[in-house]
Amino acid sequence: MAVFLAEGESLLGRPVLPPASHDNVAVALRGLSAGEGLPGMGLAAREEVPAGHKIALHDIAAGEAVLRGGMPIGRATAAIAAGQRLRAADLSCTGVALPSIPASPRAAVAPASFRGFLRDDGRVGTRNMIGVFVVGNCGATAARQAADLFDEERLAAFPNVDGVVPFIHEIGCGMEMTGEPMDLLRRTLSGFIRHPNTAGAVVVALGCERNNLKSFLEQERLEVGERLHTVTIQDVGGIRRAVDTARGMVEAMLPAANAAQRQEVSAAHLVLGLQGAAPDGFCGLSANPALGVAVDLLLQAGGTAILSETPELLAAEGALLARAGTPAVAEALRERLAWWRAHHRGRDTVLNGVLDRGPAQAGLASVVEKALDGLRKAGDAPIAGVYRYSERVQGPGLVLMDTPDHDAVSVTGQIAGGANLIAMTTGRGTAFGSLPAPTVKMASNGETFARMANDIDIDCGPVLDGSVSVEAMGRRIFDALLRHASGERTKGEIEGMGENEFVPWPVGVLA
Repeated sequence: MAVFLAEGESLLGRPVLPPASHDNVAVALRGLSAGEGLPGMGLAAREEVPAGHKIALHDIAAGEAVLRGGMPIGRATAAIAAGQRLRAADLSCTGVALPSIPASPRAAVAPASFRGFLRDDGRVGTRNMIGVFVVGNCGATAARQAADLFDEERLAAFPNVDGVVPFIHEIGCGMEMTGEPMDLLRRTLSGFIRHPNTAGAVVVALGCERNNLKSFLEQERLEVGERLHTVTIQDVGGIRRAVDTARGMVEAMLPAANAAQRQEVSAAHLVLGLQGAAPDGFCGLSANPALGVAVDLLLQAGGTAILSETPELLAAEGALLARAGTPAVAEALRERLAWWRAHHRGRDTVLNGVLDRGPAQAGLASVVEKALDGLRKAGDAPIAGVYRYSERVQGPGLVLMDTPDHDAVSVTGQIAGGANLIAMTTGRGTAFGSLPAPTVKMASNGETFARMANDIDIDCGPVLDGSVSVEAMGRRIFDALLRHASGERTKGEIEGMGENEFVPWPVGVLA
């Protein structure tokens, strides 16, 4: 959604965002008090309206479509009076038909590049890390203790190594030895081990996991060698010996990892995972469309972007399907949406059509509005492919990877699929981080950015007051993505976030 301004018009001091021509609600840019008049609109607020929430511009009849940004976000469940604050309970999403979102023209982008680590398979890393992995949770203690030895002081002699990271998780046992859940876990682990940001890997096993080490390596065609080592706790004689063995393996890999050098490469090598966390009523006005501009710039440069969080997008099915680049892509999207509907049928989850309390309290009015806002992160390009969770993504272009909404699970799948950088918008704030591909975070509003300045990288609040256009903010984001891809640390990396956000999707895990 664009911010609707006349040429040279400022939003500074304005109480609400200027609506699109057919809108019957407007978004409050600041908190409105009861009785406060809206200049030029012949309207006064009937009640307090918090910042980011919507106010009815005229009387809305029961059953009438509620329009924001020219798009229907629901139908009124009862009459809504002019000046009334719009609440999630006032809307029903049943029977809401969504048109496709029109593309916005973009100016041509100059050739773009970043400094990355070119790997033997042609992919490029934005970081250069060694990972200590586990096939099952039983090896978690040994993996963490092995990795924790390599702090900044110990790695000072290896300046080109960005870290030694334990990738531990809670599954791998108590589940079927074959089938989709095990395949998914193995595919995710393999994707991280093969990731261009992973310079070397040690895999720790207890020895009797359902996710058998030997079977895992064979199924994923992983070969032990200079960049991949394994240690089995039961074979070496316990945790202490396993930790010492794993540490020795890491130390042996450090010189080769440190020999890697950053070099200038085309932005076509950037694979960007798109995420949203803790959204508010401003995300669809500032951070999301600005990120969409950055995505379009990346795609013009030949890069790849991964849209995910499938359950959220269900409410915008029509708009999503309109983005399909081919009939085959449209059919693949329908198949994934149908799977989610069947998977959640009869359960009290986000697919029940009821907006969660957090987004509702932050100004969003319906699951349709939340879905449309989320789709804006992906810019205007057609969707060129559909991938299952953690499958290797083949770019260039915009693709969808099927993941849950859960941030850590979704990002884990994207990184396993090859994302070497993550871009995450937020309205209320998030402390999320990820490794080995870092997360660049952007706030929808200045208040959240100021409150969480140590956690969030980019303030998109200037879009809301009209001091920076969506297009200009998108170019700022694109430039920041290239800087972070080149090694500039994100706020999350500085604050030590990311080690606990490796969460393979535990779909189908048994007791």
